[in-house]
Amino acid sequence: MRLFFRSICRLFCIVGICLLSFNAPLNAQDHTVARKWMEELLHSIRNDLARPTVHARNLFHLSAAMYDAWAFFDDTAEPYLLGKTVNGFTCNTESLKAFDKSRANLDEVISHAAYTILDKRFQKAERYANLSFRYRRLMEDLEFRGPTNLRDMSNGESWALGNFIGQCYIDYGWKDGSNELDSYANKFYQPVNQPIAPQVPGNPRITDLNRWQQIELEVFVGQSGFESGEMQPFLSPEWGNVYPFALTAKDRVRKKRDGSSFWVYNDPGAPPRFDDFENGGHEFYKWNFEMVSIWSAHLSPWDNVMWDISPASIGNSSALPNNWNEYPNYYKRLEGGDGSKGHELNPSTGLPYEPNIVPRGDYTRVLAEFWADGPDSETPPGHWFTILNYVSDHPQLVKKFKGEGEVLNDLEWDVKSYFMLGGAMHDAAISAWSIKGFYDYIRPISAIRGVADLGQAVSPSFPNYDERSFGLEPEYVEVVLPGDALARTNNTAVDKIKLKAWRGPSYISDPTNTQAGVGWILAEDWWPYQRPTFVTPPFAGYVSGHSTFSRAAAEVLTMFTGDEFFPGGMGEFIARKNQFLVFEEGPSVDVKLQWATYRDASDQTSLSRIWGGIHPPVDDIPGRKIGIKVGTKAFAFAEKFFNGTVPDSFGLSKLSVTAAPNPVARGEVLNIQVFENIEDMQFTLIDANGGVVEDVTITNSNNSVQLETEGLAAGIYVLRLNNGAVGETIRFIIR
Repeated sequence: MRLFFRSICRLFCIVGICLLSFNAPLNAQDHTVARKWMEELLHSIRNDLARPTVHARNLFHLSAAMYDAWAFFDDTAEPYLLGKTVNGFTCNTESLKAFDKSRANLDEVISHAAYTILDKRFQKAERYANLSFRYRRLMEDLEFRGPTNLRDMSNGESWALGNFIGQCYIDYGWKDGSNELDSYANKFYQPVNQPIAPQVPGNPRITDLNRWQQIELEVFVGQSGFESGEMQPFLSPEWGNVYPFALTAKDRVRKKRDGSSFWVYNDPGAPPRFDDFENGGHEFYKWNFEMVSIWSAHLSPWDNVMWDISPASIGNSSALPNNWNEYPNYYKRLEGGDGSKGHELNPSTGLPYEPNIVPRGDYTRVLAEFWADGPDSETPPGHWFTILNYVSDHPQLVKKFKGEGEVLNDLEWDVKSYFMLGGAMHDAAISAWSIKGFYDYIRPISAIRGVADLGQAVSPSFPNYDERSFGLEPEYVEVVLPGDALARTNNTAVDKIKLKAWRGPSYISDPTNTQAGVGWILAEDWWPYQRPTFVTPPFAGYVSGHSTFSRAAAEVLTMFTGDEFFPGGMGEFIARKNQFLVFEEGPSVDVKLQWATYRDASDQTSLSRIWGGIHPPVDDIPGRKIGIKVGTKAFAFAEKFFNGTVPDSFGLSKLSVTAAPNPVARGEVLNIQVFENIEDMQFTLIDANGGVVEDVTITNSNNSVQLETEGLAAGIYVLRLNNGAVGETIRFIIR
């Protein structure tokens, strides 16, 4: 299939103030040096693989490094990593004691710190040569010394301090549990299902309808058009092992599955299981995935359904559901959207919001593509940095922290807001992906096709009846009858489930001039609203990363600015007629996405993933709730650094381990389970006399350590584990 790509230069407008994004010249506006380096990172993310976890971490580390550089020169604020011990890692500043701050150039310090991080983090990117050129060009434009690895600060050189800060973050990154040294590869996760091949009807290979499936494509096209003939592995299922920002040991639980252990942060409990017939899980499972297929029927602009999408009608959402029984009252299952009532007045103007009437099918398709995390994206955490930048540029914004006190200068505003948002995005990634990795939950394309393959539950009087399958939802979920256009030759498709839905990529000959439209299709042929070379993000669904990231960001922006509303009372993005959509032709009219509040934008993000066929509601709501926790906690923790009220050492400082059996019989194996990062792990065995035992066999794999006791005398021993950042000791007895 021929693929059509375009270079997107999106126009983001806030209350009529239109700002060119993405491809603007470096010095198009008088931005701070922190902003310029953040724009470089966002550009780099768009030109790398779409990895929300990895890039949330990059956004946090760059933000924190730039904040540290600023805080080093501030009389009150405390740095995050510089001069601190974080999660057992120390960024020693002994060499800074003689540093002459009066001679330093803060912009140069920030620039060298940023350059060090970006150039290192993107060295393996396919477009590294271009990215590195841009980093060097920015240094030249800023008229700073060229990049160097030197970190001698005896003469108070700004570039040396910047290099030192940047290198601290690089060194910390080797020890933070992300497995950056091995390109963030998974250490033990293995999928239980055979992959699904979307181009083939149904889902015949699936064996567990609760678990995630890889997508088998002839060609996978990812971020910025990168092509791969290989199946994409689950991205970051072990991300719960990564050291967080504000999350603590109290926020996590240790869980075991398939012989492996996972740290799960902000555990929401298990999603509904297909095989839970006693506790309502099965019915709720079907309700969720049926709704995804129903909302797929909303993706046509030609169904004569018109919506007012202004803040007068959409936004100001009601309280989130607290249990499965409350979900049907929150979402509008058949017509789409939620029960939000909108806002009566724009608080900035004191006037009602003007109507914004568009075809529902244009609105839903624009939403799905605007918030997508596939090709042409800076991923969800990057989206929110982009939104923050535009908020910061708005002329009606008064740059007061929490809306109070003195007006901050532009640099202080940027480094503080980036630091808070970066920490929240990093913790959101750790929380969401720790849950994704452990629960390993199924995506809609696998569930809808897999359940439909069982038969039909519309009527026991029809052949092919199976009560576990989808039931009747008139005009949306029905059964193929003789004479139906879908019956096929010799009625081979009679009695199969059919869905009124987006018809899929096979109906699109040219995405710039044709669209699939909505119509009746066999459930075995259902597709999400995505490119056929991407289909679905390569990781489990539960919980929604978009919902988690977006709600966390919305909470941070609300608290940081001291106002839940966008400056001027409304944010706006314009999707031009027949220019914006990439998956197919459209939209049929200009569509203005509008949000009164940051939370409204976040809620819109969450709904977009249901219309896009990527998440059911049960992925969405827990993600939003976790985002609230993460954003609130990150804000409170970051504020302590601004106030200078943090200790010199904080974070997770010990390995979490268990050993069994203990006591262990001589000659048996002592099995030690390690629930943290074990890369570069060093082991030291100490006997009862305090001597180091040299002749001992210790093997280490899959977060599990085996110690052979053959040849060891009976007695008490201590095994010390240390990976250079954190450590622990285990006392055990050999009988």
